[in-house]
Parts: sequence; structure tokens; C-alpha cells
Amino acid sequence: MAIDLEHLYRDLHANPELSFQEHRTAGIVAGHLAELGLKVHSGIGGTGVVGVLANGPGPIVLLRADMDGLPVLEATGLDYASTAVATGTDDHLVPVMHACGHDVHVTCLLGAVEMLVAQRGTWSGTVLALFQPAEESGGGAQAMVDDGLYATVPKPDVVLGQHVAPFPSGWLGLRPGVAMASADSLTITLHGSGGHGSRPETTVDPVLLAAATTMRLQGIVSRELADADQAVLTVGQIHAGTKNNIIASHATLGLSIRTFDESVRTKVLSSIERVVRGEAMASGSPSEPVVSLEEHFPLTVNDTAASARVAAVLSRRFGAEHVMDPGPVAGSEDVGILATAAGAPLVYWFLGGADPSLFKDFAATGRMPEDIPSNHSPRFAPQVQPTLGVGVDALVAAARAWLAE
Repeated sequence: MAIDLEHLYRDLHANPELSFQEHRTAGIVAGHLAELGLKVHSGIGGTGVVGVLANGPGPIVLLRADMDGLPVLEATGLDYASTAVATGTDDHLVPVMHACGHDVHVTCLLGAVEMLVAQRGTWSGTVLALFQPAEESGGGAQAMVDDGLYATVPKPDVVLGQHVAPFPSGWLGLRPGVAMASADSLTITLHGSGGHGSRPETTVDPVLLAAATTMRLQGIVSRELADADQAVLTVGQIHAGTKNNIIASHATLGLSIRTFDESVRTKVLSSIERVVRGEAMASGSPSEPVVSLEEHFPLTVNDTAASARVAAVLSRRFGAEHVMDPGPVAGSEDVGILATAAGAPLVYWFLGGADPSLFKDFAATGRMPEDIPSNHSPRFAPQVQPTLGVGVDALVAAARAWLAE
């Protein structure tokens, strides 16, 4: 029986799971892969699943999809919107949503496997359908590698994958070379000396220290980097205090850093350390601040020759006018770890998921309306079709660019 991809997508969207908690999703994936006749390996890196479709001699092609959702309260208004909650990293219940489109990725890969099974009389080689946990936390790909991924399945000759994005469905975006930024998530703990809100002179106020540090950090990108050195520094969290009339004893900052070059990354991280320690000293902090690296995503670098090969087949399949270079993207991915560990080239492209009626304006300007929700938005809702159909066809076309005829 053919997989009802639209029904599957809506079910996955309504039942998202957080990083390393993708047990239901992994079970659904493993079940479909087994029904399609693949050899299934489950539990790699926690909840990772790999289906092996061996079809005679030839190249080994890895197709990758990620499975995890985000701690976001959905506001799409869809009749299949998520109402799920789960225990987050701080042991508190949080809402969960597929706000980054990983439900699209899973559905498209299962559809691609089904199509390749149906076409196996016309190609030869091996397809590895890899469903990865915990992309959002940046640990899932490494967890699968560390858990013996390439001792369980053969190393691929190429790693291929795609990510749904907020440009019109029917378009694809592929950039050779550095395609996505590296990302670092930092937690900074600033120490003060607490006391009564009426007597600040007896304290070292960590809230003031946090505010000064936040402002000073913004100067790193605007005043310490050359105009060609792209970087983004965002202070996404500030936490301090328990009551209005109490000066806290410490404050924490949560930072997200995006860079496109390793030397720029090193400079930014070094500058953060300098600014944080300098502001703590200026405020008379009673102890040294602590800067902790919580997550790291490497640069996503598409192999130039392999990208040209994929771009050619996608252009033939969808029309060259619908395959574009989106430029370097400040978002981050860990898919490159799967390629690096195998010593294989990577090709990772973007799949349009927004309203196809925006074709005309997008073709003319290369920009989308500013009110179109992007990934991680509580209103992010890719068009079901033609997004799923294009995503399936793109994966199959890219895989067959390597598989022997």
C-alpha cells in the first residue's frame, strides 16, 4: 500500500517531539521503511533510524532528514496544529511545534524511498535513508556517528539533504561552498553581590552588569570586524532576580553567534571573553564570570563539484529558472558532520515551502513579503502541496545523479 504522504505529514505535524525524544516519530519511520523492504537499524544515537536499500553494485548514497521539533507554542490556526507539550531541558513542561519543517523533511524522505523502491529496476547501488534526531540542539548527527553509525551501515559516497524554507514552493536553493553559518550557543554567568533594592550602594548589581555587557557585546560585530567578515551576535536571554526589591547575586546571558569563517569565529569568541571579563572588572564583580559553550554547529560546506552535479539534475527536473543560489544563509545545520565522518562530499539545498502564488514577485525581486513567517516562527506553516511533491522528486533526482543506471 502506498504511503499517504499528506496524511503522514499532518500526523507528524500534530505530534512533534523534542530533541532526543523522537520515539514516536522514529517508530513510524522504522515501520514504513520495514514495509518498503529495507533493512532497518533503529536506536542509533538514541532515536536515530537508518534504512538500507541495497540494490546491487554501485555507489552508496545517503539521504538525510531530521526529526525533532522545537519548544514553540503553535499559532498557525491549522486544523492539524500541534497541542503537544513535553519536558524541556530545564525539566519544565514546554509546548512543542514543528516550527522548522522537520515534519516536511521526514515525509519527503519516506516518499523518496518509496519512489526509489518502485524504480529499482532502473538503477543500481545502495541508498541509506537516515532519519536524524536532535538537529535543533546540534548534537544528533554527532551522536549517531559516535554510536557507530558507519560501523552499522557502509560509508556513503555522497551525503544529500534538503531543508524547507520560506520562499515559494516549486523553487529550490543550492549554494556551492559555504552554504550555512557555523553557530555557537554560549551561556554567560555574571556574579554580583546581592542585597536590598533600597540600598544598591551595598551591592554589586548583576542586572546593571548584564545590561552593560549586553550593550558592549553589540560593538564586536559593528566595530571589531571588517565589512567583509560576516557575523551575527544575538543576546537571546537575560535572567536575574526573584523579586522587585531584591538585588540579585548573579545574572545569566544566553548568546547565539553565527559566523561564516573559522578565523572570524575565533576572533568573535575571543572578543566576547574580553568584553565579559572587562565589564565584570569595571563593575567590581566579586568573582570571575563564567563563559560556557553549550552548543556548536560547524559550517555547512557544499562540495563544489557535487553541487554542480545536483544543480544540473534539479535544473533538468524543475527548470533552471527555479533553481537559484540563495547566498550564504545565517542559519546553521549539523548535517555536515555525517559527510565529514564518512569522508564524503555534501550537497544540501533549500526547498521552497511558501505560497506558490508568490512566484511572480519572488522571481522579480528575489525577496519575500516581510510578513511571511520564517522557520522557528509560531506561525510557520509550509504549503502541503506542491512542497511535498517537489521535495520527494528533488531527493530522488539528486540520488539518481549518483546511482548507476
